[in-house]
Amino acid sequence: MKPSIVKGTRDFGPQEMARRNYIFNTIRQVYELYGFQQIETPAQETLQTLMGKYGEEGDKLLFKILNSGDFLSKVTDEELDERNTLHLASKVCEKGLRYDLTVPFARYVVMHREELQLPFKRYQVQPVWRADRPQKGRYREFYQFDGDVVGSDSLLNEVELMQIVDTVFTRFGVRVEIKINNRKILTGIAEVIGAADKIVDITVAIDKLDKIGIDAVNDELRSDGLTDEQIAKLQPIIMLQGTNEEKLNTIAEVLKDSETGLKGIEETRFILSTLSSVCCDGIATNGAALHNSIQLDLTLARGLSYYTGAIFEVKALDTPMGSISGGGRYDNLTGIFGMPGLSGVGISFGVDRIYDVLNALDLYPKDALQTTQVLFINFGDRETAYCLPIIAKVRAAGIRAEYYPDQAKMKKQMAYANAKQIPFVVLAGESEMAEGKVTLKNMATGEQMLLTSDELLEKVSRG
Repeated sequence: MKPSIVKGTRDFGPQEMARRNYIFNTIRQVYELYGFQQIETPAQETLQTLMGKYGEEGDKLLFKILNSGDFLSKVTDEELDERNTLHLASKVCEKGLRYDLTVPFARYVVMHREELQLPFKRYQVQPVWRADRPQKGRYREFYQFDGDVVGSDSLLNEVELMQIVDTVFTRFGVRVEIKINNRKILTGIAEVIGAADKIVDITVAIDKLDKIGIDAVNDELRSDGLTDEQIAKLQPIIMLQGTNEEKLNTIAEVLKDSETGLKGIEETRFILSTLSSVCCDGIATNGAALHNSIQLDLTLARGLSYYTGAIFEVKALDTPMGSISGGGRYDNLTGIFGMPGLSGVGISFGVDRIYDVLNALDLYPKDALQTTQVLFINFGDRETAYCLPIIAKVRAAGIRAEYYPDQAKMKKQMAYANAKQIPFVVLAGESEMAEGKVTLKNMATGEQMLLTSDELLEKVSRG
């Protein structure tokens, strides 16, 4: 049978991995520029850790792992006959693959609290898994690259995270729009339309506006129990236009009787005004396209139920793609694990979608594929004994070098160099060995030079 891979997953060859490592390294450098430190957590978490943290829809997308050994030993025949999937899963599965990096991080913070210096700034790059329907830009296994700050209530953390987003995508050469909102504003909106108990339903529905359109969103709100009057009150709010300042002023008037809503407006105003003062050459907060722009979007809800304050989402401007980064503040997340009152805020870069964006826009630097710089041709045993000390010296100088392992025909070895786009080839036969030198061939120009090992190092280093 012909081998295959699971739908929603991908293989990555050397060129793809070189490009992905360019993404990883770029984001890693920016995080470290802002004082973040790296951690890792296991791929598997207990379902007790994962369940109930992502809302009902998120729970359905968790990959559950069957218990080891006789996983049916605690299941009765009656339970099997009932075929109640959720109930059976609770009996035969105690573990699951992580859905994101944020909940495992919250668990990590609670377990390692005594070892951490607060505020704790961590970054983490690992794969996550979701039992989603595979489609363009949506995978069942994909990498996230998260940065979080816990143990600080300061909104300066939100400002720094937006600066990190701006710096990362500026380095990639990708123009993006950062969308910002605040869950407190959404809570205030639910209060003023008389549907405070429907805040989760409202946020889940309007978060789909870009995907399904306003009519479908309204139908979903109606099916969630909102009245036509409540839905009508919601329309001008979620369709609000204008500059960030105009939107804030308008929504402040709408939410004047909501203490929670006004608090969200105050927080959002601080973030936007501070960014405006520190990013005069970077993020545009007034709709003008400088490098990247940040826009208040009252339809942004971020479906995850743990967000409590500012929320963010990032979209590329020059190629169609879903969200390529997002995050927000989650004041209550560690409380779920027995540590109430520890505030956190974070962002997640969608590495796989960024990879697709950079591919679509052809924005990888030419040197992203760090291939071998010089190949030593194998002419036989005596030549090998002569070349091995030289290649060791080349590698010690930090030059990426290969020795062709087999005594194959010269044509085959040269074809290997061409296929791997190796820029230089070293030849050492009888005449070169007699002079204590090697011949260096430039594969692009065909030029050949007789050089000492020191001259070889200098020439290859210069390219």
